[in-house]
Amino acid sequence: MEYKYLNTLYNPSDLKVLPLDTLPQVCEEVRDFIVQELSQNPGHLGSSLGTVELTVALHYVFDTPNDQLVWDVGHQAYAHKILTGRRERFHTNRQFKGLAPFPSPMESEYDAFIAGHASNSISAALGIEIGSQKVRQDRHVVAVIGDGAMTGGLAFEGLNNTSMNKNNLLIVLNDNNMAIDPIKGGFTQYLVDLTTSERYNRWRWWGYRVARKLHLINDDNKGRVQRFTNNLKALLTKQGNNIFQGLNLRYFGPADGHDVLSLVRIFSEIKDYEGPKVLHIITKKGKGYGPAENDQTTWHAPGEFCVENGKRKTEKGNNLEPLWQEVFGEQLLKMAKADERVVGVTPAMPSGCSMTIMQSELPERVFDVGIAEGHAVTFSAGMAKAGLVPYCNIYSSFLQRAYDNIIHDVALPKLHVVFCIDRAGIVGNDGATHHGLLDLAFLRPIPNMVIGAPMTKEDLESMMLLAKEYDGPIAIRYPRGRSISGIEDGKLTIGKGFCLKEGSKVAVLSIGAIGNTVSEAIEALGEEAIQVAHYDMRWLKPIDENILHDIGQKFDTIITVEDGVISGGLGSAVLEFMADNSYVPHVTRLGVRDQFVEHGSTKELYQVLKLDKEGICESLLQALEQ
Repeated sequence: MEYKYLNTLYNPSDLKVLPLDTLPQVCEEVRDFIVQELSQNPGHLGSSLGTVELTVALHYVFDTPNDQLVWDVGHQAYAHKILTGRRERFHTNRQFKGLAPFPSPMESEYDAFIAGHASNSISAALGIEIGSQKVRQDRHVVAVIGDGAMTGGLAFEGLNNTSMNKNNLLIVLNDNNMAIDPIKGGFTQYLVDLTTSERYNRWRWWGYRVARKLHLINDDNKGRVQRFTNNLKALLTKQGNNIFQGLNLRYFGPADGHDVLSLVRIFSEIKDYEGPKVLHIITKKGKGYGPAENDQTTWHAPGEFCVENGKRKTEKGNNLEPLWQEVFGEQLLKMAKADERVVGVTPAMPSGCSMTIMQSELPERVFDVGIAEGHAVTFSAGMAKAGLVPYCNIYSSFLQRAYDNIIHDVALPKLHVVFCIDRAGIVGNDGATHHGLLDLAFLRPIPNMVIGAPMTKEDLESMMLLAKEYDGPIAIRYPRGRSISGIEDGKLTIGKGFCLKEGSKVAVLSIGAIGNTVSEAIEALGEEAIQVAHYDMRWLKPIDENILHDIGQKFDTIITVEDGVISGGLGSAVLEFMADNSYVPHVTRLGVRDQFVEHGSTKELYQVLKLDKEGICESLLQALEQ
């Protein structure tokens, strides 16, 4: 497509000078640009295709960056990036040292708030709105919440507080009935159809101003008057009140989210209305690109593809190992068939974690609770209390959002919940908001918690079986990507590690799949390898104290290796044990230092962190020389 307008748009001020009737063509050009770029440089396609008209209308009407747009989730924001000075660099999106995968205030003044995780927009935008009032900053603040984020508890907390404070926040609810998978739950069904009535809203605004001038209403009774007019609207339109109106939030919609001219009109009409407002728009994920519209789950993030025929490029090879999540999914189904107590719980990620494998055969025993990690944990705790064995699968970085639920609702009463922690460690191009680097460290201090990390796919299968019989909370963490086959030694027991290789001078202790990289690094040492012992610890808690006593007595040099932060993880546990037992070896901890890791391919990031084969080999040689 030849871009008549897009190549002239470097920031929103360029967009504003265009005639209104050119905006549909601008939308077509932006949509084509996204498809063309993502076919070669993979990213989140479907969500951003669905918000093109919304984005164009927002930047056409509002004075960004003074007016603040808070996106939720960041999957929706590619058109926003393109229109805010980043079009010419968009080919670097999600690449090492390139554009960030999600909106980031560190990257652009147009990105009002970070948007890597879901459901935070209303709370953040309300804070910006009230803060701006306090410092007398004249601006509009808009929260754009969509892609399933309205199912998150934080969104409802934000709504509740919005109704309690004097503010002019505009909340745009982008309703596409999807997260990555179709959204489940009553709230999705609850989003009722209400008509945007220009005549009614003009009447209501006129009546409000007259009543204020006549002192019939004031700030003390304004809420009661708003409830009355909401009820009046329900009568006039023959439609009932909804949750937003019940919270005294002015509700508009639903509007066609793909009619850019209509959106411009609506935003222009309602942006200066006093009080908090909700505009409910209906969009289609993948809009404008047939394959993405027809298979919205697959085309959420499809990888590289051919634009003309919609064929996706896949990894080559007939003997590829299954993905870690596929190992989990197959083993969960096998266990569920053998034991009716086994159930699966996931917060909106059945396809991402491969719980769809069980869902397709035993749908009544798989529970997709929506984007609600805290609820997923406590819901699992309740089922465990009733005698079931819930396998609660949550990505590592998303599990952070449920920390108190883990402690208070699972660990304290010592309930039998199995946490299967997917995407643990470095995950690649999604960057700092998605790397699963903290779970080992934040789970280890929790009493009653057992923590394991498989090195091979056979280990994961065995750990899942062990977890079914263990009477208490247990966490099993594994990375993104393809699993690695190993030899099942038949001795996998909770709290017991395994010596993979004997050595005489340096002991290397690893946990999880990164142990395979350690084995490769040791092998690369050649003749020096005979001096290096390698232990797969398998369990961070309880840690194998017999192995640690043996190592403390035999070795003066220890290296720990983990795919996570070194503060509080395996290295810290080993140091604590050695100090507590009066061993004084020199301990080198390899892992992630006190930093958030940027985005890039896993290969690039492991190389930078010196956690690839070459980096670990270099650390081993240094230890041997010392």
